[in-house]
Amino acid sequence: MIKKANFAVAALVVAVSFLPAGAFAGPDPLQQQLQRQLTAAKAKQEQAEKAKAAERQKFMQEHMQMMQNAMDQMQAMKPHAGMTMQEHEEWIAEHQKLMDDMLQQMMKDQQMMMHHGK
Repeated sequence: MIKKANFAVAALVVAVSFLPAGAFAGPDPLQQQLQRQLTAAKAKQEQAEKAKAAERQKFMQEHMQMMQNAMDQMQAMKPHAGMTMQEHEEWIAEHQKLMDDMLQQMMKDQQMMMHHGK
């Protein structure tokens, strides 16, 4: 039974490797890189949330710098030339998800600063 499953997985991998790159919906490499950066920024934000006052300030500054870098990258990103309408719509949808993630993190920063600043 395990050999059949392994064979099926291997066959699937081989079949998928022959598909054109455009057959895979989802974020482009720059969007994937930005998503990894936003995930790292969220982890830094969580460190700040758990930290004591002096350390919290350090983590918050690091998080804000990470967010500024991400914002700069977001502003420079553009859909690729030659995209189909479907690819363009998927790119825009992914870009909006990234923007929403950034906005959520910035709103949490604001809440943390107001709460801990009292």
